[in-house]
Amino acid sequence: MTNEIGNQEDNSVKIEIIPQDSSALVDEQMPGESDEIKNETKALIEAIRTRAQLEAQSAGSFTRETYIEAVRKAREFVERNQPLIERDRLENSYEHLKQEAEKNWESIAREIHEFGDRLADAAKAAWDAFTAPRGSNR
Repeated sequence: MTNEIGNQEDNSVKIEIIPQDSSALVDEQMPGESDEIKNETKALIEAIRTRAQLEAQSAGSFTRETYIEAVRKAREFVERNQPLIERDRLENSYEHLKQEAEKNWESIAREIHEFGDRLADAAKAAWDAFTAPRGSNR
C-alpha cells in the first residue's frame, strides 16, 4: 500500500479485537451446566481474550506475516495440548468421592445401629429395674 506522502509503502497492521459477550455465548452453548462451570468457562474465555489483546498490541512491530505465523503457532499449541479437563481424571475423582461417601454412609449407619442397640439395652435394664420385686425391708 502506498501513501500519498512520499509514495512509501505502509506495511503496518492495525488489529482490533472486538469484544463479544462471552457470557451470552457460554449460556447459549452450555445450557445444562452449573453456574460454577459457566463462570469458570467465562473466566477462561476472558483470559484468552485478554491474552490475545496483549499479543495483538505487541504485534504492532511485527510484519503481517510474522504476526500471522505467531498466531498460527499459538493456535496449534492450544489445539495439540491436552484438554483442559481430562475426562479420566474427572471420572476417577467422581468414583473416589462415591466410594468415600459410601464408606462414610456405612460407618454412620453402623454407629446409628449400635446407638439404637444401646438405647434398647438401657431401656430394657431400666424396665427390669423398675419392675423388679422389692425386698420386704422397706
